[in-house]
Amino acid sequence: MTTQKRSAPVERGPALETLLTKIRAREARVGVIGQGYVGLPLAVVMAEAGFPVVGYDVAVDKVEALNQGRSYIGDIPDERLKAQLDAGLYSARATFDDLADADVVSICVPTPLSKTRDPDISYIVAASENVAKRLRPGQLIVLESTTYPGTTEELVLPIFEATGLTCGKDYFLCFSPERVDPGNPRFDIRNTPRLMGGITTACIEAGAAMYGAFLENVVEMSSTQAAEMAKLLENTFRAVNIGLVNEVALMCRKLGLESWEVIDAAATKPFGFMRFYPGPGLGGHCIPVDPHYLSWILKTLNYTARFVELASEVNTSMPDYVVELVTDALNQERKAVNGSRVVVIGVAYKANVSDVRESPALDVIELIRGRGAEIVFHDPYVPSIRTPHGTMESQPLTDELLTSADVVVITAAHSSIDWRRVAALAPAIVDTRNATRAVEAPKARILKI
Repeated sequence: MTTQKRSAPVERGPALETLLTKIRAREARVGVIGQGYVGLPLAVVMAEAGFPVVGYDVAVDKVEALNQGRSYIGDIPDERLKAQLDAGLYSARATFDDLADADVVSICVPTPLSKTRDPDISYIVAASENVAKRLRPGQLIVLESTTYPGTTEELVLPIFEATGLTCGKDYFLCFSPERVDPGNPRFDIRNTPRLMGGITTACIEAGAAMYGAFLENVVEMSSTQAAEMAKLLENTFRAVNIGLVNEVALMCRKLGLESWEVIDAAATKPFGFMRFYPGPGLGGHCIPVDPHYLSWILKTLNYTARFVELASEVNTSMPDYVVELVTDALNQERKAVNGSRVVVIGVAYKANVSDVRESPALDVIELIRGRGAEIVFHDPYVPSIRTPHGTMESQPLTDELLTSADVVVITAAHSSIDWRRVAALAPAIVDTRNATRAVEAPKARILKI
């Protein structure tokens, strides 16, 4: 484990010394609040490092499935989960009764946006209050949920301080933002550098020691606010650049150019350019949400995050642009959207995952349905989706499904799909992911973003 050098010496009291001793001996008991896409992989990796871990989640059915060795996270196959259950190093709970037994508590709860696009931090508050009820000397609490700068110190810390215990002396509080990229074959929790900001230097030492016990690289930050801001910058950087290439795609269509060719050509420059690709909109929990946290906190300081808001405007308009392309594809066949049969391939927010959170494909489906089209979907990773009109089931990708379509819309380029076959059988295609890039002389007419 490597860490960034600490800028100030640490005064080690008995609580810190005891905690560090437990961490080094792999005797520190861990509680992970939230067993979703962030919490479950974290809990399993901690258990694999030899720490006894309890995963807490309020969803009883989820807890029952986990205790039976059934994982619903693609990056954690059942075998990995079962191995830690059999070793007695992992179990799941739906109540917080034994949370006081934990020496380390990681909070991995959702931080969605409200209907007014304001941060919803109610899950963080609820988790913190549950911890505070059981807070005792010697505990380390690490908030991992993405949030706006100041949350840990201004919101979470007062909840714990109300217990009468002193942060940095009796207990330790850190912010270490998750950096989960589902389906990434190269980077996982272990080898992705992890930021660690603490309320005090003792907190940072405790957090770095714990996370350094199962991660390859921990980068210590000067404060929790700096770590919170760094996380928002990471995802805002991506959102803004995706917004740029999405607008470039619109420009290229006006100019009669293919955006994918233009981007790949620019990427041949070995410096000063980073490749991003256009798409049907932003998906996943982080990229569509996190920039709004930054924009919101700056509005409270009477500052407008212009780049952030402009990128959001472009990105949220992309599903409408996809529908425009669908209309054009049908017009070429002298057909209207109303009454046409549209097949959407891939409703996950990106390739080779089952995650549909904030997936732009869901917006595309509803927009096309709103224009009177008959719409079905296929996704090998997603058996069904919930829509305002009820549940839709994934249909087998048969020859009949493809040939019966008036247009096929590709919104996730899953590698398991034979795109040459799709191109050979579909009468028209709107390809938002360049999935058909390797198709030579396709029979179908293909419109790309």
